Amino acid sequence: MDCCGPVQFGILVLLAIMLPPIHLDSASETPLYRQLFDQLKGLIQTGRIPPGERLPATRELATLLNLNRATVSSAYELLEQDGLLKGHVGRGSFVAGAAAPVTRIPWEQWSAPPSSLPSLSLPPDGISFASSRPAEELFPIDQFRITVDEVIRGPGAGRILQLGSPAGYAPLRSYLIEEAARHGAARGGDDIVITNGCQQALDLLQRVLVRPGDAVAVEDPVYPGLRGVFASAGARLVGIPVGPDGIDTDALAAALEREQPRLLLLTPNFQNPTGATMTMETRQRVLRLAREAGVIVVENDIYGLLRYEGESLPSLKQLDPTGDVVQLGSFSKIAFPGLRVGWVIGPRVLMDRIKDAKQWCDLHSDQLAQAVLCRFAESGRLQAHCEHVIAEGARRLVAVLQACEEFLPAGTRFTRPQGGMNLWVRLPQGLDAGELLPRAERALVNYLPGKYFAVSQVEPGALRLCFAGLEPERIRKGVRILGELFTNEAERVRVSRQMEPAPALV
Repeated sequence: MDCCGPVQFGILVLLAIMLPPIHLDSASETPLYRQLFDQLKGLIQTGRIPPGERLPATRELATLLNLNRATVSSAYELLEQDGLLKGHVGRGSFVAGAAAPVTRIPWEQWSAPPSSLPSLSLPPDGISFASSRPAEELFPIDQFRITVDEVIRGPGAGRILQLGSPAGYAPLRSYLIEEAARHGAARGGDDIVITNGCQQALDLLQRVLVRPGDAVAVEDPVYPGLRGVFASAGARLVGIPVGPDGIDTDALAAALEREQPRLLLLTPNFQNPTGATMTMETRQRVLRLAREAGVIVVENDIYGLLRYEGESLPSLKQLDPTGDVVQLGSFSKIAFPGLRVGWVIGPRVLMDRIKDAKQWCDLHSDQLAQAVLCRFAESGRLQAHCEHVIAEGARRLVAVLQACEEFLPAGTRFTRPQGGMNLWVRLPQGLDAGELLPRAERALVNYLPGKYFAVSQVEPGALRLCFAGLEPERIRKGVRILGELFTNEAERVRVSRQMEPAPALV
């Protein structure tokens, strides 16, 4: 070997930094030139030495690897024979490209399916009826800051910031289960698991209870997040029509007998999207039918506290004589949706399986958010906030009902809920809410068309208006804009029908 001078030594150091590691075994039966060829070929084919890259001169690489220069030259010759290396006199040897191109994952095949929700973005001055969420201006920010400060300065702050139980923050669990028991919605055999909102509770239930191909009975129309989580798990969704009194129990009875679903998911109070509330008679018959069919009932009660008028009815969990109903709750609709704190209450055996599934999913929900909401509730601030939200919700419900009565075109039908956040509108025949949405957005108003809530039967003229997040004045303005758009379209449809030629008489 030739000795290295200072300049050549510097070159070798640079090569050692830039060239991927090469490990040769002098004790191997495979010749060193063949080992070097195989390793360089692999580095080229995997892209670690990219096309166009100049390989070290044979003398430099031989010195770096402590090899004979002829060994490196033999390896380079094999690379040239395979078309991987191209030598240029006076310039050196350059990678010609990989023999087989690097295969990439075809990410395009995972693009969103056609049923995904539309992009509903408006400028700040737009009026959105699209999202079922509380109004930000009602958040008691000062009271919230005080609550956070109390939690952070409390003696248990360090424990809150540590890993916790998959079942949730113990003080919050105790508070919620005691409240449920006080109202008759939790029995001695029940337990509770805190979740990242109601959506995760639905996901955990499908993981534990549903297998691909199982029938799951749901309301039709239904909240897209519920439909999506079970459909993506391979469940076979069975839609049960929703009317003014909630789910159609005759249709439910037929579906239970015909489809034998594993689960029945219901929102008895102010159902999303229709705003319908089950009557007492409907609730009792639902429980009786489910008991006879041996189907698990999951009650989504996240809107139950948002009653603005009329008398409250007992939940399915309260009415159930067996204690088998599984109930979902959340702070998201009454307080702070950004904290993502929900829960599921049900038989302890099921809750143990939910806890296991949650641990594999995310270990546990955010303990700081749970501790803050627990303190917010125990301090009485939550109750005061609820009273304020309900008073404001009543104003907004009156505003949207009056605006629909005044501005929507003749022939329009809409639900008249006594609480909740949503109104279901059915436009006159011939109008398609999906087709009209882009025109509404150009007028800086949006909503969610009925097709996104459909399970088995699409209503082209249906749409959901979420009113709880808007001031009464903006509700009125937004419905007026929609009313003008829908009325003009209804008139255009009427005129076009009149101009259609009559069929020939034969």
